Amino acid sequence: MDFTHKDNKISVSENAEELAFLSYTSNDDVLTVDHTEVSSKLEGQGIGKKLVEQIVEYARSENKKINPECPFAASIINKTPELHDVLNT
Repeated sequence: MDFTHKDNKISVSENAEELAFLSYTSNDDVLTVDHTEVSSKLEGQGIGKKLVEQIVEYARSENKKINPECPFAASIINKTPELHDVLNT
């Protein structure tokens, strides 16, 4: 599964069809995750969590923090202690 990161969005596509994405805004040193969506074609495969992990890795590489306004992203980050280092507190 290939992830594409472009224009404040990380997405998963197959045959030119976007099947999942996580969108965010960037302000100074904070990435605000505002939406995560996964197609029913990919449900149950952990793609949503992988999208959150992708934004966490990006935040770490850019020395940024994450404000997870999206309830799904917030849930994943809050339940995963190894991701807490990127939380904007």
